[in-house]
Amino acid sequence: MPRVIFHKNGQTFEDEIKTGSNLVVRAGIKQFPYPHLSYECGMGKCARCACEVLAGAEHLPPPNWKEKKQLGDRLEQGYRLACQLWLEHDIELRQEPTA
Repeated sequence: MPRVIFHKNGQTFEDEIKTGSNLVVRAGIKQFPYPHLSYECGMGKCARCACEVLAGAEHLPPPNWKEKKQLGDRLEQGYRLACQLWLEHDIELRQEPTA
């Protein structure tokens, strides 16, 4: 089971999730890391779920066209859309507070 470490607002949240889980789906059904993960559409259209990948990026698939369109240069800075990631391995993410 993948271990997720999630940083937001100076706090760190840690938990294990079922292999193949998506954090936005889990947040939507009130599971980890609810209510801390910011998200909106869940379909890669709004980029509200953008997170910086601090560890585990080597296990993620290449960015899809939605991530390329929404994140642009932020991809090179290590950002990904949480709604587009189905996690198979440990990951550490940081999400900036939203206004």
